[in-house]
Amino acid sequence: MNDIFTITEVAEKQLKKLMLDSKVTPEHFLRVGVRGGGCSGLSYELAFDNIDQKDDNIFETNNIKVHIDRKSLLYLFGTELDFTEGLNGKGFQFINPNASRTCGCGESFAI
Repeated sequence: MNDIFTITEVAEKQLKKLMLDSKVTPEHFLRVGVRGGGCSGLSYELAFDNIDQKDDNIFETNNIKVHIDRKSLLYLFGTELDFTEGLNGKGFQFINPNASRTCGCGESFAI
């Protein structure tokens, strides 16, 4: 089992649906990152990409190929990506054990 970054089955299904809807090629992968900004200081980034970067950590989780740059991996180690559909909203959710606080929207966090 991959302990670096995991994707739930629900999130996997949603990502595969988005890949089909976006008509990305099989060479594309999920790029996950962390950037400065957001109301808590750091924010998550998700995108489909097909260009390897020299500092990428590359692995596969739940049938999804994932690339995370070295700096972002420090913040994301042990994180799980989930997808929720509920009364409080719909979308991808990061469950990050490293975050000391998160904002109300769930897109920003602090260490």
